[in-house]
Amino acid sequence: MTKPRILIVEDESIVAMDIALQLRNLGYQPIGHATSGEQAIELAGRLRPDLALMDIQLATDMDGITTAMTMRKQFDLPCVFLSAFDGSDSLARAKLADPAGYVIKPFTEHDLRTAMETALKV
Repeated sequence: MTKPRILIVEDESIVAMDIALQLRNLGYQPIGHATSGEQAIELAGRLRPDLALMDIQLATDMDGITTAMTMRKQFDLPCVFLSAFDGSDSLARAKLADPAGYVIKPFTEHDLRTAMETALKV
């Protein structure tokens, strides 16, 4: 059985490394790390992941929600949002991207496992 291939979109390198470690522990294959929406779209087109883990707040002009909507349209790529913000405005806007899940930071490995299994229907 092949491991699901996951693209991590997170502008904090230490957080991205921790997410990659957790994904490996859970049996997933992190295949790339993007720090901006533009880079995420380029990597998604080139690497063809099964799912993107997407920080909503990116330190560039293109936020995670816009990035996720673009990747869904261009590549039919599902996305699980990661966010430190759980306000109704963020959640309402995130719903526009039709996410496969939404995880609030900080999260546990159990939280990540639940979101991944739900998103990938494993």
